[in-house]
Amino acid sequence: MPQSRAARASPQSPAPSSRSPGFTCSAEELRGIAHAVLERARRAGASGCDCDVSEGYGLSVTVRKGEPDTVEHNRDRSVGVSVYLGERPQVRRGHASTSDFSGAALAQTVDAALAIARHTAEDPCAGLPEPGTLAREFPDLDLYHPWPISTEDAIELARRCEGAAFAVSKKIRNSEGASVSAQQSQFVFANSLGFAGGYAASRHWLSCAVIAEDRGLMQRDDWYSASRLPSALADPVALGRYAGQRAAARLGARKIATCQAPVLFEAPLALQLLGHFASAVNGSSLYRKASFLLDSLGRQVFSPLVDIEERPFEPRGMASTPFDDEGVAVRRRHVVRAGVVEGYFLGSYSARKLGMQSTGNAGGHHNLVVRSEGPDFAGMLRLLDRGLLVTELLGHGVNMVTGDYSRGAAGYWVEGGAIRFPVEEITIAGNLRDMFKGIRAIGSDVLARNGRSSGSILVDHMTIAGD
Repeated sequence: MPQSRAARASPQSPAPSSRSPGFTCSAEELRGIAHAVLERARRAGASGCDCDVSEGYGLSVTVRKGEPDTVEHNRDRSVGVSVYLGERPQVRRGHASTSDFSGAALAQTVDAALAIARHTAEDPCAGLPEPGTLAREFPDLDLYHPWPISTEDAIELARRCEGAAFAVSKKIRNSEGASVSAQQSQFVFANSLGFAGGYAASRHWLSCAVIAEDRGLMQRDDWYSASRLPSALADPVALGRYAGQRAAARLGARKIATCQAPVLFEAPLALQLLGHFASAVNGSSLYRKASFLLDSLGRQVFSPLVDIEERPFEPRGMASTPFDDEGVAVRRRHVVRAGVVEGYFLGSYSARKLGMQSTGNAGGHHNLVVRSEGPDFAGMLRLLDRGLLVTELLGHGVNMVTGDYSRGAAGYWVEGGAIRFPVEEITIAGNLRDMFKGIRAIGSDVLARNGRSSGSILVDHMTIAGD
């Protein structure tokens, strides 16, 4: 856990003290709104209350075939209020929200949440988190890097990106567009247990999707880059060129005969496998018994070479945070070690449902990192030797209750460790239990997206349905 940037504090988080350019409120003003809401709820008889106050602004542009297609300036603000009536096990909860920061609107929102609470059923697991679980340390995670890009500059950047894709080949005939987005936000979360914390954050991205055509047959592909820092985004020309190369490489795709073969999931799709695991051991799935990994704690679920860590304190991480959506402290931990599940993803409510303790995951996981110490991508192809490289998955054929997995797919057939030809109109099928245990290698071609990080993943065998 990177503690060198940490500052010890009381449960009052040291949010930025001055109004940042672009925001309409300072952090102190957001904190004042939150405390006004808590006080209104207390005076109205709520036994507990939490409040999230946020605002954000940004710019998004899309260029298609060299011309601006969409330009959007967004500015959002929100106050979400949850109130609780009664003490456990006889708790009623109500929630209401507004985008109006005026005193009258805040009072109406609190009153609406209270009215809802009075008419809801008692829930023994509802309520604020345990006071001892609240965060008391607030590391500076370096999450806020505003991008003051003008509309004109954003359009030109997108135009350069798309132009690089078209320049790859005359067979790149059409485009779904190149997009640039710069987003900034800030929030304060507070509850009636005395917790208050918040911070500013930024999210920026660049994407390109183009269509290649040859002899009347078309193939589409895309690529994108996202970061807290605008300077860390991929070079627009390089990104556009790569998107164009991916689309052109898929021309001439064919079907293959149905077979059993190893499957190499390209890194972006390996992250989807990681997402299936995270969903299966999420508290809501577990207490509703809607998971194929019920009672998996302490059990061998993956191949022994699989280690998965949760790292919430990564500087500039896309899912970094010092506390979860309830103000509960997060921590760095192994979720899977040597293939054995060591932790679930629980908020306070799901933890109570399961008779366990919150893991600080109300709102989701925080930077899941798969240990990726295998060969590079070329080395992973050599390990695959003969089988399927999957670069696109279609449909939603994943049954999280049984683990059954069946997805439309496209990619490339590999022989002798080298790509031979593109493949389309196939289905790959198996069961996630078998797929997890059948992981043979994890590549060093690491990709980080959406708070997950992994290299490509080689599964020893799956059913490939074709002709």
